[in-house]
Amino acid sequence: MRENRKEGLESALIPQQEIDGSIKFQQGCCQADIIKEAMQQLWLAGPLIAVSLLQYCLQVISVMLVGHVGELALASASLGSSFANVTGMGSALETLCGQAYGAKQYHMVGVHTQRAMLILIASSIPLAIIWFYTASILIALGQDEEISTLAGAFNHGMIPSLFAYALLQCLNRFLQTQNNVVPMMFCSGITALFHILVCWGLVFKFGMGIRGAALSITISNWINVILLGLYIKFSTSCIKTWTGFTREAFHDILSFIKLAIPSAIMICFEYWSFEMVVLLSGLLPNPKLETSVLSPNYTCWMVYMISVGLGGAISTRVSNELGGGNSQRALLALRVMITIALSESAIVGITTILELQGDVDGKICVLGSIWGLIMVWEFLVLCSLLLYCKLGAWGYGLESWTHSAKYSTSHT
Repeated sequence: MRENRKEGLESALIPQQEIDGSIKFQQGCCQADIIKEAMQQLWLAGPLIAVSLLQYCLQVISVMLVGHVGELALASASLGSSFANVTGMGSALETLCGQAYGAKQYHMVGVHTQRAMLILIASSIPLAIIWFYTASILIALGQDEEISTLAGAFNHGMIPSLFAYALLQCLNRFLQTQNNVVPMMFCSGITALFHILVCWGLVFKFGMGIRGAALSITISNWINVILLGLYIKFSTSCIKTWTGFTREAFHDILSFIKLAIPSAIMICFEYWSFEMVVLLSGLLPNPKLETSVLSPNYTCWMVYMISVGLGGAISTRVSNELGGGNSQRALLALRVMITIALSESAIVGITTILELQGDVDGKICVLGSIWGLIMVWEFLVLCSLLLYCKLGAWGYGLESWTHSAKYSTSHT
């Protein structure tokens, strides 16, 4: 027994054949592989960027139309939207579904998605309670009472949208990790066009004002969920991954939560660091003016959707490759995406600063310059990540291989 343990401890963690294969891959990685990987990522990122922009447009369109109602309505919609910006738990599906699809365990893609639906719907209940008391919470935080009351009414109308958004994130990840992103783009585009008509009708024709804007977001999100659900149900591309509802979704919930909560915290903190600007503006002497002036923040957020799309593309590529046991391919995908992200951040940051240098409106100029500096900061952060990845390439490759091996053995 001791000899067997000793032999096990002295044996290599990774077979020599796998290490030799990794070395050959690194030596044989040529320009054609890099170009092929870049094209594959851009093919994924393009529709994902469009999906992010179109889905975010629902909020932008509503705020813009509310701006025609009045300064108070615009300030309230901006404040309510900033308070209600919660996301992140669905990102765990990018890892779980992506690796299951890469490992050709197609039925597990649907199981992970159903499990995420259950958890996200359950987590939406306490969030709905918080949204219901938005006005009281904002007043307790020192916000203007009149603005807080209307912001609360805005969030009341969006409570049903919270459950639709939870399902929407799961369906998006379900298709994204299968590299099936074009239907997502078409469904989001149809929803965005429909939202313009619905929001305009509810806000102006029916005279519902800010409440109509919130209700239109709810209706549009549910329409998007229905469109994606119908596609998944009747499309031949999802036959292997969606086999109907199963009791397996109720198993291993704790492991999903352990992965989802850190992801949600990370993304929420990132979003809230921007939304905090709007909340803090409500504490200034003239909150109606200051909060409404920051409403262009929503159009600036649209630039950030480019990074969201790129992040979704690299997450899909890495998880697919790790699920298939190709850690070196995953490392190549990471390096290619870092190069793409560096270029995107530099272009957007420099363009934003140069474009707004001659703007006569001081407030918008300052706001645009700040956003340009934010993009440059993102560029510098990515530079440091690139250096880190180059120094730790071997460690990453070995570690990711062991993680993918553990995942494959635990689901066979």
